[in-house]
Amino acid sequence: MKSIKQTIILFFVFSVMISCSKDSKKADPLSSSSELTIVNGTLEISKDDFTKQDLDLIDLVHHPLGKTVSSTGLIEVPPNGKAVITAQIGGFVKNTPLLVGDKVKKGQFLMSIENIEFLEIQQQYLESKERLKFLKSEFERQKELYQEKITSEKSFLRSESEYRSIEAMHLGLRKKLQLLNIDPGLVEKGILSSEAKLYAPISGDVTHIDVKSGSPVSPTDVIMEIVNTDHLHLELSVFEKDVLKLKVGQTVKFTIPESNSKSYNGEIHLIGKSIGKDRTVKVHVHIEEPYEDGFIPGMFVQAKIILEEKTSLAIDKNAIIEKENKYYILRLNRETKDNYEFELIRIELGEEKDGVQLVTIPEGQHEDQKFLRGREYLIK
Repeated sequence: MKSIKQTIILFFVFSVMISCSKDSKKADPLSSSSELTIVNGTLEISKDDFTKQDLDLIDLVHHPLGKTVSSTGLIEVPPNGKAVITAQIGGFVKNTPLLVGDKVKKGQFLMSIENIEFLEIQQQYLESKERLKFLKSEFERQKELYQEKITSEKSFLRSESEYRSIEAMHLGLRKKLQLLNIDPGLVEKGILSSEAKLYAPISGDVTHIDVKSGSPVSPTDVIMEIVNTDHLHLELSVFEKDVLKLKVGQTVKFTIPESNSKSYNGEIHLIGKSIGKDRTVKVHVHIEEPYEDGFIPGMFVQAKIILEEKTSLAIDKNAIIEKENKYYILRLNRETKDNYEFELIRIELGEEKDGVQLVTIPEGQHEDQKFLRGREYLIK
């Protein structure tokens, strides 16, 4: 009798568990995870859970369907956007206040180089200045005497030659001081310096510093490099078989595969007129601005040049929910201080291209709205 009672109790508990499980499934027809529950076509999630579960808000994108030309290349800066800093005369680095990554403005102090030769140049400058005064006076005197036919032409020409020679030397030494950023006016006042200061020729970011305090440098040594990233562009390599298809003004879609999967836009600005050893032609592409993703010169890019302007809406595959051979995406319907509310939208799938899914959305839906992308094990 006791065994029969136990059997009845176990059967009752098992029946209750099955009933609860069925009710739970009915309440969550489109959920693949107990953490995300879609009820009556709506999903509500707190912003804290949104962050913890690695969810993201994304856009529908216009993916090119027309004919394209694939290419690769690098992000570059114009020649005048990169400056290599060297010393005009060798010496020893005395002061290096900057670090790689620092931003500098044109004319900003970079570092100083010390060399005893700088003192010798200033000394020669002062000596030539004093000698120039004497020779100028002598030249003017000889000129007057020659005009009055008191002295010979030979004496006059000798004094003129000596004066012009020292004048040229003085001007050369003055220019050398200016190249060393030593003020000739201070030298003339007797203020001499064994240091030559280097200043930034352009504004930009310090990308290389190849010396440290006390390092010896020669005029051929690269001390520092500055890059101005205000006008980045792409340098693409296109095979010669595709070059005749290209025109200035065509749209370029490119990605940085080592960084992210996001697509960026550009436009062909120049097409090279020579073929390299690898049978490719260089194509210069202007990047659409502004982008705030921190492009760095030298980054590798993969690009598609759009030959025909034909596009379709597309979205990341991880934003698509499948249920009984029907497909949905979650559109951001409302955002409060603490929560997001998403609405389930039925879509039609097209083909998959370049890692994104082509889709058709219902009429009346706006393609510029935000949609939910989740990890595959959270939303399928």
